[in-house]
Amino acid sequence: MIKRTITGKRLLVLDTNVLMHDPTALFRFDEHDIFLPMVVLEELDRGKKGLSEVSRNVRQVSRFLDELMLQAGDTEAIANGIPLPSVNTNGDLPKASGRLFFQTTQIAQELPKELPGQQADNAILGIAINLQQTKPDTTVTLVSKDINLRIKATVLGIHSEDYYNDKVLDDVDLLYRGSTELAADFWDDLNRLESWTEEGRTFYEIEGDIVEDWYPNQLIFSPGETNSIEAVVRSTTDSTANIELLHDYRKESHAIWGITARNREQNFALNLLMDPEVDFVSLLGQAGTGKTLLTLAAALTQTVEHKRYTEIIMTRVTVPVGEDIGFLPGTEEEKMTPWMGALMDNLEVLNQTEGGEWGRQATNDVLQRWIKIRSLNFMRGRTFLNRFIIIDEAQNLTSKQMKTLVTRAGPGTKIVCLGNIAQIDTPYLSETTSGLTYVVDRFKEWEHSGHITLLRGERSRLADFASEHL
Repeated sequence: MIKRTITGKRLLVLDTNVLMHDPTALFRFDEHDIFLPMVVLEELDRGKKGLSEVSRNVRQVSRFLDELMLQAGDTEAIANGIPLPSVNTNGDLPKASGRLFFQTTQIAQELPKELPGQQADNAILGIAINLQQTKPDTTVTLVSKDINLRIKATVLGIHSEDYYNDKVLDDVDLLYRGSTELAADFWDDLNRLESWTEEGRTFYEIEGDIVEDWYPNQLIFSPGETNSIEAVVRSTTDSTANIELLHDYRKESHAIWGITARNREQNFALNLLMDPEVDFVSLLGQAGTGKTLLTLAAALTQTVEHKRYTEIIMTRVTVPVGEDIGFLPGTEEEKMTPWMGALMDNLEVLNQTEGGEWGRQATNDVLQRWIKIRSLNFMRGRTFLNRFIIIDEAQNLTSKQMKTLVTRAGPGTKIVCLGNIAQIDTPYLSETTSGLTYVVDRFKEWEHSGHITLLRGERSRLADFASEHL
């Protein structure tokens, strides 16, 4: 939905990248009218070929437009605007509110001759200026994901806005962190407190106003030498909550595949990763906080030792940071191997055997039999049963791509999403529109999901200093 900076009904000129980003954008503007320049249709036509997500979105837009044309019927109805249905969150189609207009005549472009930029962008700007002049009683707004185009539009006196429908939060600082620190007088403010032990685990049932803001599998802690606690919220009601004391993976005797937690957040993460009742886990954190290492250690322990899962599947978005190195030879797994440097680096840490070089190689070969590397391009239509799926660099996924991946999970499958929303390499994605932000916000109230933001880097003093000062 468009951010309401101007009141009243408006005429929205859509840029091509909005439709490429979200094919349902045509139906997301409530009562406002939409205008599609001819150059947008031409760019959509050029982008329809291929197997990429953008190409699929373009073909979906073409199908939507074709259905709307069939409903309109004749040329006169198209000239008067095609009624647009507005889609509710429930998927219902209420009475049409806004209308869709196409550019049906040649429009003169009154732009400065020295205006730089692409011809298509300038054509859209010229159309927006013409609409402002011919419809003085209507607020014309250019909607685009292209920041530079919005800047040029503002300079020329055209009101412009970003596309906000896929924006999960107004500010990334509002994103659910997965843990909360209790006040020093927390225990004194409770209305009721009961405790019991079940199968070696300690539970508390507490009653108080503070539990209203808690979510299932949220991690709560109270630091200090007295009354310190680290627990996970198991269930909540309006005024009561059941919490369970966490397992302490910081002790060497509780190491997971030789790995122990080095701080509180890592201990929280291992508790979520090792919990068979938590089907979806998301870990956020900067480089060096241990996201991949902890996840691999938990995955290997539960797959190889506990036999809870049949294999580990690891995948990630193949977005290069620098120049693309071109096509890669080999099978699907061989093509993905160069992108899986994080996997190989962490396997070296986890594969600390005493058998010398031969022993390490033999163990590494065995481990790689349990770990399969898969490309996102071949995930559609598949169903994974009893798998431990790791999605690395998830911040580069859109919300639609994330939905496609998570819905691949069959019975007995656990999905872990790793990422750092401060390092997004995909065009037109930001911290507030990333698919990782989307799932963290949408899954926080589900009793079989958990999230934690890792705060401290544990890689090296050099990496910690670089993260803080560069």
